[in-house]
Amino acid sequence: MIAKTPPPPYYAVIFSNIRTEEDDQQYHETAQRMVELAEMQPGYLGHESVRDGLGITISYWDNLDSIRAWKAHAEHLEAQRSGREKWYAAYKTRVCLVERDYGM
Repeated sequence: MIAKTPPPPYYAVIFSNIRTEEDDQQYHETAQRMVELAEMQPGYLGHESVRDGLGITISYWDNLDSIRAWKAHAEHLEAQRSGREKWYAAYKTRVCLVERDYGM
């Protein structure tokens, strides 16, 4: 589903990743918990996610302070640690200012 975002400006955090061979239930449970937790954070606007070999999740945020708070959230920090240690072979995070959007 395409996220329903407000008129710009707002921010997008693009998380691109390649998974390791380790595909355990804990990964899937943690991923779902991160979605639930992100949705409760001040400044969260929505997200979009797809995986077809390469995984890409884009989360949308009202401001940079909200992004910083999400990055520093205790449960999110633990998920990040697990991702680095066992779930991701590679990843890249990009933070972008959305200045214009359009669609139908």
